Amino acid sequence: MDFKLGKIGFMLLVAFCAVTCSASQGKKPKEYTAKIVESLPHYIKAYTQGLFFFQGRLYESSGQYKQSFFHEVDLKKGTSLRSLNLPPKYFAEGAVVFGKRIYILTWMENSVLVYDVDTFKPLTTLYNPREGWGLTTDGEQLISTDGSSNLYFHDPATFRELSRVEVTLNGNPLDQLNELEYIKGDIWANVYGSDVIVIIDPSTGVVKATVDCSGLLPYYQRKPDTDVLNGIAYDAEKDFVYVTGKYWPRMYRIELIKK
Repeated sequence: MDFKLGKIGFMLLVAFCAVTCSASQGKKPKEYTAKIVESLPHYIKAYTQGLFFFQGRLYESSGQYKQSFFHEVDLKKGTSLRSLNLPPKYFAEGAVVFGKRIYILTWMENSVLVYDVDTFKPLTTLYNPREGWGLTTDGEQLISTDGSSNLYFHDPATFRELSRVEVTLNGNPLDQLNELEYIKGDIWANVYGSDVIVIIDPSTGVVKATVDCSGLLPYYQRKPDTDVLNGIAYDAEKDFVYVTGKYWPRMYRIELIKK
């Protein structure tokens, strides 16, 4: 997880794919820029891994060994309303709620930690044969990433893999897929180490659009430990999209502007 592609590298990849792929491999993805609509405080000690809304409430998982936690967030203040600390042996990754159960991936521990969303009490631990990176749900299945170019679809009861699809950008596999969010039938994914979000058709794995998020966090608000863009949350009740990053002091509600 130390690889950082960066905006320039990602854009070069997009350009390379566009040149090398034939027209038969589909339409070129649409290109958008993220426009800030609202700037909100974000808990600066959160090494953001998962970010999502459930029943109008914002939740976030934060990584690092001996520091991993999960909390419900006050959207306007960026503070914790309630939280739980993970055992020190776990490195928290992506998270989501399905039914009334919180699912939290762990990075290298092959474990999916399951908690009750109302009480934050632990319920069970499920097995994941791969690294855990991003996690979301389409309302029927859990959907995960492991840093490869694959999206994995899981049975929520057991985390057994039901199917998988390879994500392609202009016909070429796109790896480093990280945090996920299911939005209006598409999957939005952070590409780890870059300032770009990709919008994926989950039935085919084809990247339909890219979102350039560079420049969201001003230079003067960055510190030595400020890390990469990561975290996409969709408030379905208001049709709002929010993004943030690891150890970022701000979270942004964005709109997509076509380039």
